[in-house]
Formats: sequence, structure tokens, C-alpha cells
Amino acid sequence: MTVGLLSAFVAWVRADVPVDPSSPDARQWIGDELAKPEYQTAKPTWFDLASKAVQDWIASLFQGPGGSAGPVLLLAVVLVIAGLIVAAFFIFGRPRINRRTADGRRSLFGDDDTRTAAQLRRSAAAAASAGDWVQAIEEQFRAVAQGLDERTIVTVSPGTTANEFAHRAASAVPAERERLLAAARAFDDVRYLERQGTEAQYQQLVALDQSLQDARLPSPMRAEAAR
Repeated sequence: MTVGLLSAFVAWVRADVPVDPSSPDARQWIGDELAKPEYQTAKPTWFDLASKAVQDWIASLFQGPGGSAGPVLLLAVVLVIAGLIVAAFFIFGRPRINRRTADGRRSLFGDDDTRTAAQLRRSAAAAASAGDWVQAIEEQFRAVAQGLDERTIVTVSPGTTANEFAHRAASAVPAERERLLAAARAFDDVRYLERQGTEAQYQQLVALDQSLQDARLPSPMRAEAAR
């Protein structure tokens, strides 16, 4: 092998052997590499570091004695929900199913009405004095329903029929079941079947209304269950 070829072979072997730099050189090379722009842009910002610290702190609050966040997290959720419910009661008061519209009107057996039970009773009495038993029966039945609604014994929601109201009221006041169902039939007869109605039917409604006013009725909480 000629000297030239041997020199070339040695040079090739040296080039193929991995470089083993000294410690100062290695630190310098690493520093130069990390100083490149692509590495600098990948470094976390101060905001990233602060966010991570806050997340770690919050997570530490929910760690129970055994390292599990389940019981503590569940308790926190329950307390938050309970606080929101209490706040809603103080702000909005007791919820009512029978919502009125913005102008104060609401549906009462198919008619928009804002009258109180007392006003409905007076209207029924005036119609009875004029011999208009159809209107007298309709108004007196509405007075019965409105009276129980005002006392939160039975709620009359939009779309409630006379028969549905009678069954709800009968669940709250079982002693008056028969008279309540008879009153609903009388209302449906004059309103939807175009029957004339009678003074006797009107007087029965008046007696029922008076009996309900005098009766010791269940509390609103029990009435909620009856609806």
C-alpha cells in the first residue's frame, strides 16, 4: 500500500470515529445549541409558570388524607349548590308553578284573568242576581279554584282543566271530593256543552266555596306533594 493510500485510509478512520469532547467543550456546544431561536421560543413564559403554580395549588386543596380528591371535591360541590339554592330563595322567593305573564295576566280554565277570588265571587253573585246561571256557575267555579291557588293549597297552572283541578283539590281535601268533581262537571256543562245551568248548581258551588274557606286545609308543603 502506498504512503498516499495509507494516509487517506487513516484520515477516513478518524472521521468515522465519534468525537469525544472535553467537558468545557461539551458545555459550550450545549449552550450554543440551546441558544438557537427554535429552542428559545419553546421555553415556558412567566405566565405559563405562574399558571402551573396556581393549578398545582388548587389541586393540592382537593387532595384528601389518602391522596384522593374525590370526597373533598364532592363536599365542595354540594356546599356550592346548597349556597346557590339558599341565595335563590332569598332573591326570588318561593317558586310558583303558576307563572303570570309580564302584564299580570294568566290562564284560568281557558281565559286570561287577573281577578282575585273575592272579585270572582262578586262577579258570580252579580250574574246570579241577573239570572245568568251560566256565567254565575263559571265565575263561582273560578272563584273556588282561585281561592285555593291564593292559599297555595292547589296550583292552577296554564292548561289545567276543570276536571284536573278537581282531582288535585280532592287529593288535598279528600272530604270534599264528591262536591269538587260535581262542581267541575257543572262548569264543563255550561262552558263546553252549552247547557243552561241551574240555580241549584250555582248554590252548590257557593256552599262548596264557603266550606273550603272555613275548612282547616293542609299546609302548602303537603299540597305540593298532592299536585
